[in-house]
Amino acid sequence: MKKKLFLTAALVTGLLSCSPKKDVPMLDTNDENLLKEEVTDNKLTIYQVFTRLLTNTKHVNKKYGTLEENGVGKFNDINERLLGEVKKMGFSHIWYTGVIEHATMTDYTKYGIPLDDADVVKGRAGSPYAIKDYYDVSPDLAVDVPKRMQEFEALVSRTHKVGLKVIIDFVPNHVARTYHSDAKPTGVQDLGEGDDKSKIFDTKNNFYYLPGTSFRVPHEYHALGDLPHPTKDGHFDETPAKATGNDQFTPGPHVNDWFETIKLNYGVDIVNNRARHFEPIPNTWEKMRDILLFWTKKGVDGFRCDMAEMVPAEFWGWVIPQIKEANKDLVFIAEIYNPYEYNNYIDKAKFDYLYDKVGLYDTLRSVIQHGTSANLISANWKNLQGINNHMLRFMENHDEQRIASQFFAGKPEKGIPAMVVSATLNSGPVMVYFGQEVGEPALGEEGFSGDDGRTTIFDYWGVPQFQNWMSVDRYDGVTLEPSQQLLREKYVKLLNFCATSEAIRKGGLYDLQAANNGGKTAGYEEHKIYSYLRFTENQKLLVIVSFEESLKRRINVRIPTNALAAMELSATANYDLKCVLGDHKPVSFNAANVTDPNNAQAGIPLELEPLTGYIFEIKEESK
Repeated sequence: MKKKLFLTAALVTGLLSCSPKKDVPMLDTNDENLLKEEVTDNKLTIYQVFTRLLTNTKHVNKKYGTLEENGVGKFNDINERLLGEVKKMGFSHIWYTGVIEHATMTDYTKYGIPLDDADVVKGRAGSPYAIKDYYDVSPDLAVDVPKRMQEFEALVSRTHKVGLKVIIDFVPNHVARTYHSDAKPTGVQDLGEGDDKSKIFDTKNNFYYLPGTSFRVPHEYHALGDLPHPTKDGHFDETPAKATGNDQFTPGPHVNDWFETIKLNYGVDIVNNRARHFEPIPNTWEKMRDILLFWTKKGVDGFRCDMAEMVPAEFWGWVIPQIKEANKDLVFIAEIYNPYEYNNYIDKAKFDYLYDKVGLYDTLRSVIQHGTSANLISANWKNLQGINNHMLRFMENHDEQRIASQFFAGKPEKGIPAMVVSATLNSGPVMVYFGQEVGEPALGEEGFSGDDGRTTIFDYWGVPQFQNWMSVDRYDGVTLEPSQQLLREKYVKLLNFCATSEAIRKGGLYDLQAANNGGKTAGYEEHKIYSYLRFTENQKLLVIVSFEESLKRRINVRIPTNALAAMELSATANYDLKCVLGDHKPVSFNAANVTDPNNAQAGIPLELEPLTGYIFEIKEESK
C-alpha cells in the first residue's frame, strides 16, 4: 500500500509561506514518533454479541445442557430497548455472531431440517463456523422456526431504527461436513452439486476430494462426552472423504483439526504447490459472490470474514467491489493473523479493516499478564505505518480469553489501560465483546471447549454477569457489584468519547514514549506507563495510561518541541490541561517548561492512579 504523509496545517502553511505561525516550531517530518499517513474519519465502534447467548435468561448452565435445559436467546428478544442501550454505550455497529444456519445436535426434523450427525458437531449447539446452509438462519434463534428468516429481517430493521448498523459473519473457507441448502433461492446450484468426486482438484469443483477413501471420525473425539445422542456412533458416512477445513488432506483428521468442516476450493491446487487457476473464474467464486449479495439485500451493513487469509486475495479483490456496487457503504473486516499479508489484503483484496491481533492485542496482553514493558507498544503502530487506520483493535472477542478470567488478567480492571490504548491510539475501529464491560470471567466447563476462560461458542449457556446487567429486561444492572457498575461506566465514557472526539476519529498521532523513557523525566516508569498525543487543528489531546496494579505515581510528562510543532502550538505560551476521561484535577503549564530534554523535572506534573487511563484536552490558557 502506498504510504501517504500526514501533513499538519502548520506544515502546509510553512511550505506555502516559508514562515510558520508565530512561536510555532518548524516541524521535522522525519521524526519517527510522528504518524506518517493519511487519516480519515473511520472510527467504527463495534459491539460483538454471540446471538444465541445474548438474551438467554436461564442460569442453569449445565455442562452439555440441552437447549431446553440451559436456554437460548432469540432474535425477537433483542428488542429496541436493549439495542438502545447498546447505542447509548457509544457503538456504531453491532456484530451478530452465529446468525447463519450451522450444524447442531438439536433436533429440528419436524420443521423439515435434517438432523446432523453428532460425530461431526462440536458441542451440543454446534460451532457457528460450521455453516450448514448459507441461505438460512439458525433455527435456534427463532421463536417461530418456519418464520426464522422474517424474524432475522425484523431484527435488522429494529437495529437500524435505533441508529446501529449490522455486521454478520461470512465464513468463506469451509462449511459443515453436512452442508446442504434447503432454503436456497430457486435456480441456485448447491455447493458441491455437480462436483467430479473422482478428482482431488478441479477448478469446477467446490470441494477437494480424496478418491478411494472414506472419512474417519477422530478416535479421540467423543461427542458430548459420556452423554448419549441418537446420531452418536463414532462414524460419519463420507465417501470419498473431503479435505478438512484447515487444509488437512487426510481422511482421518486429528481431533484438534477442524474435522467438523470441509475445505472450499477457490481454484488453488493445494497438493501441487498451491498452483493458482483463476481463469476462467472458478465456480466457487461465483457461488460465494451470490451468497454475499443475498445477505446484502437483507440489509446487512458489513461482513466479518472468518479466516480471510485462507482464501486467495484475488477472490476478495474480485468480489468485494461487486458487492459494494449493491451498497457502497458496506464494510469488510478480515480475520487475519499474518502481518506479511496485511498490505496485500488491503491493496489487492480490498478489505476495509484487518484484525490487529498478533500486534497490539498480543503486546497489550503481555504487558498486563506478564509485565512486559509498555515501551513495546510503540513498535506496533510504527510497524504498521501506512495502514494503522485499517486495523481493528480489541481486547476480547469470541476466540480470545476473557480479561477477567483466571487464564488472562484475573480481574477486569487490569484491562482498562489496555482498552484505552486500543480505542484511542489510532483512528481505526475498536471492538468490545458483550460482557467485557461488566467483567464477565467465563467461569466453568460449558461442554466441548472445557474450562478455558472463553465464553463458549459450541454449547447452550448463560453469561452470568451480562445477565445480571440485563436484570430480566430492565437493562439497569441493579444486581451488579458496585465495582462492575463502575467498570461499565468507564467503558461507556471511553466509547462515547471515541464516537464524538474529532482528534480520536481523524487526528494525527505523536508518541511521547521516547521523550520520557530511560529516566528522562521524573517518576515516569516507562515499563508501566504509556503516553501519546492525538490532535487535529481544532482539538489537541494528551492520552496517558498506567499499568501499575497498585502503585499511585506522581510523574512528569515531557512534550518535545517537535510535538508542539505537529500540534501547531506555541513553544512559549501557557496552556490548560483539562481531564475529559478519568478523574484528575486541571493542570496548567508553560510550553517552554515541558520540552527541555536535559531537565528531568521538565514536563507536565500529573498524578496517576493504578490501572487507569486518562485523556486530557490541551487548550490555550483562559484569560
